[in-house]
Amino acid sequence: MPLRKQIIAAMVIQTCTNIKLPYEVRPINSIEHFPQDQQYLEFIKTVAQYHQIDQLSLIRRFRKYIEQANQSESKPITPDANVTQLNKLSITQQAVYDLISQDLITPKYRATVLHGVTGSGKTEVYKHLIDSALKKHKTVLMLLPEVALAMQFESIMRYNFSDQTFGLHSASTTKQKRQLWQAVLNQSPILIIGVHIPVLLPISNLGLIIVDEEHEAGYQEKKTPHLNSKEIAILRANKYQVPIVLGSATPAISTLHNLQRPNWQLAQMTTRFAGAFPTVQVIKLGQDQKQPHFLISNSLSNAIQDRLSRGEQAIIFLNRRGYCFFVQCKPCKFIFYCNNCSVSLTLHKDDSLRCHYCDYRMMLPENCPKCLISKTFLKQGIGTQQIVSVLERLFPAARIARADLDSTKQKNIWQRTVQDFQERKLDLLVGTQTITKGYHFPGVTLVGILWADLNLHLPLYNAAETTLQQIIQVAGRAGRQSSSSTVIVQTTIDHPIFNYLNEVDYLRFYQTEIQNRAKTNYPPIIRMAELELVNQDESQLELDCHAIFEILLQQQSDIAPDTLILGPVTPIVSKLNNWHIRQIYLKSPRFNQIVDLFQLIRQTSWQSQIHFIPNPLT
Repeated sequence: MPLRKQIIAAMVIQTCTNIKLPYEVRPINSIEHFPQDQQYLEFIKTVAQYHQIDQLSLIRRFRKYIEQANQSESKPITPDANVTQLNKLSITQQAVYDLISQDLITPKYRATVLHGVTGSGKTEVYKHLIDSALKKHKTVLMLLPEVALAMQFESIMRYNFSDQTFGLHSASTTKQKRQLWQAVLNQSPILIIGVHIPVLLPISNLGLIIVDEEHEAGYQEKKTPHLNSKEIAILRANKYQVPIVLGSATPAISTLHNLQRPNWQLAQMTTRFAGAFPTVQVIKLGQDQKQPHFLISNSLSNAIQDRLSRGEQAIIFLNRRGYCFFVQCKPCKFIFYCNNCSVSLTLHKDDSLRCHYCDYRMMLPENCPKCLISKTFLKQGIGTQQIVSVLERLFPAARIARADLDSTKQKNIWQRTVQDFQERKLDLLVGTQTITKGYHFPGVTLVGILWADLNLHLPLYNAAETTLQQIIQVAGRAGRQSSSSTVIVQTTIDHPIFNYLNEVDYLRFYQTEIQNRAKTNYPPIIRMAELELVNQDESQLELDCHAIFEILLQQQSDIAPDTLILGPVTPIVSKLNNWHIRQIYLKSPRFNQIVDLFQLIRQTSWQSQIHFIPNPLT
């Protein structure tokens, strides 16, 4: 349709006749076909109400996708019905498949939490479920928490399901999007793999939703309106009355808590399909003054040397990127900060300083910009690049590569690194959380976790949960096809989570953690929402923030008597791309009270933007 001087995509949701308007109505430009999804508008309305946003903003999320898909005519594709023969399931896998597949025979909504230990073969169960759905002429949505992992699964599934497999994410080409859109229009039975966008697509023959690594915070979008793909997937499965599988070796505490609800069930796979669980050693850092490096203990150094001598592989994990955390002038204590964000700049190996939020960059100067004299800089902290440098010095003959967000931004580089490691062209892989999930490296018999307690120091109510999940996930890369493997967990402190490093004990951790949440009144015991206020004018932001807080307090007793109002607070990262940020938190056993309070705020026009996040994960 024409809008001013542009031609844009629009959705017709209602037609009216005999209406007199004070302006001329211009004719539409052309009509594009839209999938015959009868439940779609009601579904979008539900999602919009949950996130307290306009329905149109959701539809806009894939508007550009539709425009790209319709840029030129594309011939209808006929998916290949022939699939590669699937592997035979083990007894445990077959039992899980039988439990879930019955909801494909007589379609109904049921959420199955698939707690499968690392290496138990969850992917093979997914394949058989997808195969059954496709044969019933149903489309399957498969969500992964990040693009790199989605690309990996896309490659795996395409081997089995050929032309019926489609990826829809930031790495998808216009041609691929066009082919997918045509398949959706044709109501072809297909598999759609992605992170955020697929769950919002109109699909008339939806039959199954799979959310792998369901515990990951990557399902919540960092950009506004901060949609959570996993929660939307659950809403959609319920609305469309189709089964949904939530798979993980470390299910979210909130997910396990949902097992108390109707139509939720637990399925477990507690043994590995091949290989054996690794032996886990916890090493206290700093006790041995003669260790090769502060973050490389003698135990880890000896274990790496042993693996190299035997031609085996190792993963070295650190949840940090860059060459070091920050740079500080030794005499005057000046620290280099981002011009746009309230975070320190990270030093990289080429002497560049970078912001990992807005990507602001500068080169490390010769002199301190504050005292103008000193040339002595303290390089505080450690990052993956520096660990690579340390390992290259300690093991000069080893073939070493790194895998973190910096190296995974480029699709080809990341795929090549993973392939080289799988083909044993590399000995050591140094990485961050990118390598903790979903990947199968048969040659890995050692995993070294350099600073296991690092994230425990973050001011987050779920810090213990996310830290343990990360440790178990990266530890699960060891011993996939070996009867003997080792995980060395290095820590600077003692903490209760180190009692649950055996992943079979993960559900015991849930029992402990849910009691802690009950004592402190945090999710999932109660509901929590975040009001994120942003403004480029910090003074105006402060005025709006405190005014909103006062209105909430004044109306709380009448509108939401069971709701606790916290804030306003300045977050750790209080400025992004020149936008200042403040937060107000609402906690209540009743979500409708939280919504009622927020609706009260929306009735007034504010100069600051207000974003509603119904279940903040960070």
